[in-house]
Amino acid sequence: MRVRKKKNGEARFAACADVLIQYNKETPALIDIDALFSRRAKHRIEIGCGKGTFITELARRDPDTDFIAVEMVRDVLIFAMEKVRAAGLTNVRFLCADAVLLDKLFAPASFDRIYINFCDPWPKARHAKRRLTYHVFLSSFAPLLTDGGMIEFKTDNSDLFEFSLPEFESAGYALSCLTRDLHASEYADGNIQTEYERNFSEKGFKINRVCAQYIGVKKSDGTI
Repeated sequence: MRVRKKKNGEARFAACADVLIQYNKETPALIDIDALFSRRAKHRIEIGCGKGTFITELARRDPDTDFIAVEMVRDVLIFAMEKVRAAGLTNVRFLCADAVLLDKLFAPASFDRIYINFCDPWPKARHAKRRLTYHVFLSSFAPLLTDGGMIEFKTDNSDLFEFSLPEFESAGYALSCLTRDLHASEYADGNIQTEYERNFSEKGFKINRVCAQYIGVKKSDGTI
């Protein structure tokens, strides 16, 4: 879906420079996360933060953790950055980038949690390779996780969810906390809803959710 260009978008984007990570798209280099926040802490990342409702509340609840929020649509990112700044949060930084660059921008074992919330389902079969839960993407995310780290994935799209489960497993992830109706499940307590999630759940859509911990790809002899 095409996003309308925001009024005063350039000025609004520039006003959020203090929470935006600058990088060279042509020659991306590793980002020092500790230097961004001027402290050593746990790091977590959301891929596709949308308008920032989820990351803002997550950061508010956990001030001792530092968060990176990634969104490739600049005019959407403006809303997220403004929301975090209005909340006075200092533990979030934003990155306007494609997910394909993440393993070039962050060192191995940078994050103990990766959040993928309501990503584009790319419903046509010929576009499967563009889905963030395609095994090639998932394999590129694995080195970014700390030992014992995991991906949390939520979607309202049942077809995408069913596609994703074997993709996670083929990329070397063990699944847990799986539910096809999050809001009616034992995992509902403490769930932070995205703006998209709230909108679609109110329309009667069930929310699918799973946690995936990287354990390594099995070899032909069954070992990892």
